[in-house]
Amino acid sequence: MQARPKAKYPISSTVDFVIVGSGAAGGVIAKQLSTRGFSVVVLEAGPRLAASDFKHDEFGYWMQGEIAPKTPVSWRQTADKDAQVGAGGIFAARLVGGSSVHFTANFWRLHEIDFIERSKLGAIPGANLVDWPIGYADLEPYYTMVDWEVGVSGVPGPFDPPRSRPYPLPPLPVKSSGVLFERGARKLGLHPQPSPMAILSKPMNGRNACQHCGYCMGFGCEFNAKSSSLASVIPVAEATGKCEVRPNSYVRKVELDDRGRVTGVTYFDAEKKEQFQRARAVVLSCNGAETPKLLLLSTSTQFPNGLANSSGYVGKHLMFNGNTATMALFEHPLNEYKSVQVTRKLHDFYDSDPKRGFYGGGGIDARFQQYPILFALGALPPDSPGWGSEYKRMLGEYFNRTMTIAGHTTSLPVETNNVTLDPTVKDDWGIPALRVTYKDHDDDIKIMQFMVDRAQEIAQAAGAQKVWSNPVGVTNGTAHLLGTCRMGLDPKTSVIDANHRTHDVPNLFICDGSSMVTSGRGQPTMTIMALAFRAGERIAGLAKRGEI
Repeated sequence: MQARPKAKYPISSTVDFVIVGSGAAGGVIAKQLSTRGFSVVVLEAGPRLAASDFKHDEFGYWMQGEIAPKTPVSWRQTADKDAQVGAGGIFAARLVGGSSVHFTANFWRLHEIDFIERSKLGAIPGANLVDWPIGYADLEPYYTMVDWEVGVSGVPGPFDPPRSRPYPLPPLPVKSSGVLFERGARKLGLHPQPSPMAILSKPMNGRNACQHCGYCMGFGCEFNAKSSSLASVIPVAEATGKCEVRPNSYVRKVELDDRGRVTGVTYFDAEKKEQFQRARAVVLSCNGAETPKLLLLSTSTQFPNGLANSSGYVGKHLMFNGNTATMALFEHPLNEYKSVQVTRKLHDFYDSDPKRGFYGGGGIDARFQQYPILFALGALPPDSPGWGSEYKRMLGEYFNRTMTIAGHTTSLPVETNNVTLDPTVKDDWGIPALRVTYKDHDDDIKIMQFMVDRAQEIAQAAGAQKVWSNPVGVTNGTAHLLGTCRMGLDPKTSVIDANHRTHDVPNLFICDGSSMVTSGRGQPTMTIMALAFRAGERIAGLAKRGEI
């Protein structure tokens, strides 16, 4: 990594912007604001790691959660149940770069339909489906910025939305799973294509190309080939001399003055001492769970139910994206443990089709899903033994001959699916824990099962010797946290406007997965980054015009 000049803003000083969170959105907004001349402090709850700090440690990363948040989460399906810690999981990373450091890097744009489904489909009983206040055409230039400034490898496919520029890099080499997936899909008359990936297939912007080590999902990239905010935009922000990234800084409250304007944030530093960072404006980019949690913690006489929550919508309409997994065993070794997770996908079933009898659509891809420990703990067929010599034999036989066909689907915005503050569970700082209430809409379950059925057909058409799937049921874990501070034009039914400004507080902005109005069809990170490029540009414009 090249040297990063840092602005040293004393905690007692007032900066133009404090950004809470340094992930897919926060890192991009820091770059957008600092390159336009504004002083920026980014507060990140986790540590800062360099590429050389990342390692191939499945046990440490997956079993011990070395880069995961160290705060508890309680979970329940409905509000009439008691929430239990450990009943569900949020797969996030807490470090500079956030979850963009450890994500799979499967990188889709939303399609035009994602922004206007309410208009096209009408109301869905049991859900609060609405259109976005912006459309695909509004976001397309910013998707292109993500391609070229963050780094995406790919080639357009038959169902892709319009694009103004080609991908900057060619797709990554196809793997065995991609070849077999393509073979099976084409036999069924489907249209597989190279999967766009936020991983460099060739050197770009001073960063290395992928070295095909295989440690993508859940791991940081030791070569800086994965296009995290840590590797791509944060160095650009810091090079301006206007941006300071402050790790190990856990924000507990956004402070408000008597005029109803935010004045900065109170946070715990690395020694758990309270500090206050003053700012002319605050941007929350904590993720779709931590952002509403921080707003709910930031109560005052003006906002007794949580900051910027006059609508009552903060924390509501939580969406996860449905995920399914179908495993297929083949005759010959596949060597799937090498290289990136995904090289082929298809979007034939992307749109919702009334002929199915339920709402929903999505994408399917072929991938290496399980590292050795995870494979041993849960990837064998359900009729397999769980111990003994036969179990050992099957692990040796199945691991290198098995691939996964994964489905990624819509989730409907349901008001009762939400994040709130747990009334009894607290973290190590004495702050109330997140409480997740989540039960998939019936249509979400149906579209997941639909994707399982299609995946099984593809696997069988590809010549699999054995095919099995994880059972479809109510989701109890996610890496996608969407919709909890939704964008909209009406302050009564949304939290932020089309510029990401909160309706209630003129100098408070939100941009992350919580801003999304619909869930898309999985893989939301590219859209979150595109929204951040757009938000940063617009927030900077408001500031330059004196409108903040």
